[in-house]
Amino acid sequence: MKQLFTYTTALLLVLALVATEASAQQFSKRKQYNSVGVSLNAMNYFGDITPKPSIPSFRAGATRPNLGLTFTRRFAPRISGRAALSYGRITGDDAKAADQNDPDAKFRYNRNMNFRNDILELSATGVFDLIENRNNYIRRPDFVPYVFAGVGVIHHNPKGLDANGNYVALQPLRTEGQSEAYSQTQFVIPFGAGARYKLNKQFDIGLELGFRKTFTDYLDDVSGNYAPLTALQSDAAKYFGHYITGGNTTGYPGTYDESFQTGEMRGKSNEKDWYTTLGISVNYILAPRVRSPKFR
Repeated sequence: MKQLFTYTTALLLVLALVATEASAQQFSKRKQYNSVGVSLNAMNYFGDITPKPSIPSFRAGATRPNLGLTFTRRFAPRISGRAALSYGRITGDDAKAADQNDPDAKFRYNRNMNFRNDILELSATGVFDLIENRNNYIRRPDFVPYVFAGVGVIHHNPKGLDANGNYVALQPLRTEGQSEAYSQTQFVIPFGAGARYKLNKQFDIGLELGFRKTFTDYLDDVSGNYAPLTALQSDAAKYFGHYITGGNTTGYPGTYDESFQTGEMRGKSNEKDWYTTLGISVNYILAPRVRSPKFR
């Protein structure tokens, strides 16, 4: 995944640098235009609470919806700038993702963690079309594949389901005995690819796959090692940070139990969490004003 991110970003930069100067000289302001759009996406995450402890692993049953709004400005035959606001949910559940009969996965099944996290994202990306349009919006190509990359900021709030069936905010609990709670506001790097199809003069429909590289390992509230009970400051923190783990008493021999889980691995802190969106969009082109020349 890291290589995919690196190669995609490098490709975007090279293509943009090569095309920008020539495109800008041949694309008049009269051909530039704006568009607004809405998107409906499937949202998934890669992290500690997935079928396998690796970035490409995810559980289809954990897919949740994501809704987005976009504003796009066409600057050049191949280049646009896009601002986007989206809201969606990611989820994970050890009891559903991990196999208790797998020698490796049974530790995560025994961990018994679960979470859901509602994510609000604001992003700005550059879009590079693989098919150029040197005409105005009316004569744009019928089908255009593209790639994109940029920067974004998210606000997230992971919650866990307690023994009474209630969702509890996990960040304030410091479930791994942290001296300070992790930030709920984080930077992300969105990148991906898509394609759009011209429906008529002013409407496009699109399909897009987007990745989000984050700089936090706490989208699921799981990152480091089990903390000692004395480091957990509330009953809720002790439940999610310690007692929620199944232990040998529930029939998973060879895994952690309450007598020796302190200090043992709870999550993989060397890998940050990711999330993805895959969905369809509808974009409406705002027809630019055409100013008539003045005659004297």
